[in-house]
Amino acid sequence: MTTITSAPVREVAPPVGRRAIPRKVQAFTFDDRLSLFGSLASSFALVTIGYDHLLDTSGIVGFLVCWYFVFLLVYAGVLSMSNTRALVVERLVTATLYAVAALVVFALGSAVLYTFFQGWHAFVHFGFFTHDMSGVSPTAPLSQGGILQAIAGTVIEVAIAVGVSLPLGIGTAIYMSEVGGRWSRLVQTVVEAMTALPEILAGLFVYVTLIVDVGLPKSGLAASIAMSVTMVPIIARASEVALRIVPRGLREASSALGASHWKTVRKVVLPSARSGLATATILATARGIGETAIVLITSGASSFLTFNPIGNPMNSLPLFIYTAYTTHEPVAIARAFGAASVLLLMVLVLFVATRFLSREKGVAR
Repeated sequence: MTTITSAPVREVAPPVGRRAIPRKVQAFTFDDRLSLFGSLASSFALVTIGYDHLLDTSGIVGFLVCWYFVFLLVYAGVLSMSNTRALVVERLVTATLYAVAALVVFALGSAVLYTFFQGWHAFVHFGFFTHDMSGVSPTAPLSQGGILQAIAGTVIEVAIAVGVSLPLGIGTAIYMSEVGGRWSRLVQTVVEAMTALPEILAGLFVYVTLIVDVGLPKSGLAASIAMSVTMVPIIARASEVALRIVPRGLREASSALGASHWKTVRKVVLPSARSGLATATILATARGIGETAIVLITSGASSFLTFNPIGNPMNSLPLFIYTAYTTHEPVAIARAFGAASVLLLMVLVLFVATRFLSREKGVAR
């Protein structure tokens, strides 16, 4: 019987001076860049020929949609020539996510830029920020009148709303996270339901209870109370999250030193969650500052500057924008866009402050 022996398999050593380094999936090489830009250029050429000449269609939105899908097909074909299936899928998913992010940024950026472009005719005048609209008609030139009464009304109404909603929201958060009990689940459910409460319902509630039944006139105070109805659940929900992420070891250490439960909350938990509580307050303020339905129902429009939020109607930036735009006068519409630009700047400052407070602090060495 003849025994068949297999020849020993020789291991091929890598060339001298080289090592087989596995390629990282997230690494973007020069070949990947050529594949990406080549696919973009070729798909653009194909869609230009087919969309504009062969199909005889038009429209920038349809062109971009067709370009995107053709790009995915071409990009997948180019990648599959020299890469594995997993890498092709990873690149296509990454391209899709980048496209979605670019679409969101474009939508937000176009809205902001359009607002500032339409409103710069108004806010280039210094009097636009230092005068009110008392005795000024909607058709008056932009050099006359301004939004001082709307800015003052917005600041006063939001300040009162924060003063009302801040202790209520933080107190509710402390009850849900530190006290608990059989009623805490009910309170948490109510807070989560009120977070999605439409602003017009809050305005109607305050209008019926305080203005119709109690007899309180339309004023900045009524608008502030309605704003606080929408701000309290936001502060409570975000503050609860900030309190729950405080390490449990800090509470146990405070209790081990002999501190009472409430002293631990006041001296340890609340200071540790200070940045989270500030972030919750700013987020609620950013929502309250742009409420339109609430001020339309409860505050009453006024063209003069007033600092009394109780007995007089008080204007605000959202209400000024609405009333100015409904006149359909070109000058009034320019004032509306100018006020909208100021409102966007105020909200932008609040969100920048939120990002500054919520960023991770570096560890001191």
